Amino acid sequence: MTTTLLTGISELWTFDPALEEPGERGAADGQVLHDAAVVIDGDRIAWTGPAAQAPDADERHDLGGRAVLPGWVDSHSHLVFAGDRSAEFEARMAGESYAAGGIQVTTDATRAASDEALRALVLARIAEARRGGTTCLETKTGYGLTLEQEKRAAQLLADLVAEGELDEATYLGAHLVPAEFDGRDGRPGADAYVDLAAGDMLQAVLPFVRWADVFCENGAFDVAQSRRVLEAAREAGLGLRVHGHQIERSGGVTVACDLQAASVDHLNAMTGEDIEALAATAQRPVVPTGDGLLDAQHGPTVATVLPACDLSTRAPLAPARELLDAGAHLAIASNCNPGTSYTSSMTFCVGTAVLQMRLSLAEAIRAATRGGALALRRSDVGHLGVGARADLHVLDAPAAIHLAYRPGMPLTHRVLRAGTAV
Repeated sequence: MTTTLLTGISELWTFDPALEEPGERGAADGQVLHDAAVVIDGDRIAWTGPAAQAPDADERHDLGGRAVLPGWVDSHSHLVFAGDRSAEFEARMAGESYAAGGIQVTTDATRAASDEALRALVLARIAEARRGGTTCLETKTGYGLTLEQEKRAAQLLADLVAEGELDEATYLGAHLVPAEFDGRDGRPGADAYVDLAAGDMLQAVLPFVRWADVFCENGAFDVAQSRRVLEAAREAGLGLRVHGHQIERSGGVTVACDLQAASVDHLNAMTGEDIEALAATAQRPVVPTGDGLLDAQHGPTVATVLPACDLSTRAPLAPARELLDAGAHLAIASNCNPGTSYTSSMTFCVGTAVLQMRLSLAEAIRAATRGGALALRRSDVGHLGVGARADLHVLDAPAAIHLAYRPGMPLTHRVLRAGTAV
């Protein structure tokens, strides 16, 4: 394999697990190197350290005094959709409140899209995220909501994972109760739909995904319904994720912690009890399974905050500061979707976390890299330790603080994913 030496690095943020102190949630001593260099061997990090001590390599590139971070790890997105909900957004900005039911608009448009059109839309959104520095990306089904449509979306995601375009695929059949289930068979629509989402639909998508998710929220699925879907998915061998506490204190945190879900996401409506419950899971050990993956069904439950969504819905910001102070693992993700967070810019999310969520720069960057990797139960991404996938985000700035100091500016100079320029 060809080795490549990158020099001219003013700041190198490694977040190397080998250098991290127990309980560390920011940048420890030695995690930010100055006047640094990196050696890439094929698709992996082979060496990091002072530029003056860099070994020889087959090729050499000078980055011109720029800062280098691990690529962003976006652990929560919804990219498989067609249609547009800008009118809904405009109405919300004019004072209408957010409710979960808007998903049906996207469901109708997604069902009507051809396979070719849907694939092209997803690939274009992945490319947008890559150009902004995101090198590891999860996305979900959830806008089909029939067995055939959810299987179609899951198959599409599995194909993109196999092609190396996508990293993680999640089944979100329990996103919303579709309109055609209201009152079916004389039963509440949600109960009848859960029969499908936890049964035949789950079995249909099982070969194509690593994760299952559920929207445990007012207007979607209650605790009992959410638990039923998640328990069925866990029994089938999938790792678990949960949408929860976005609109009200839905019980999603309790369900996620009880079932060792890898993450619970949104978290706007929280109490001290919820925060402590998530912090208590931080002591659970992770279990390597090979190829840079960790056991999807065992480990801590990561608190994943979605700053762009909070701004778009004008919701109270999730208590990221309090979660970190309590000792919880924290991730930042984009929640890119057409209704409540139509952006894949992790740079924007990190800047918002520093400016409005009261995180330090190191805490925010770590949550968007190492935190996202833990939320996906991966050890190969989110850091630049030796052996990690060579995912680098080169900033067009001499220091990473520019991410918050110059909000909204295009600060991505270059992106490498698995050692290859994006």
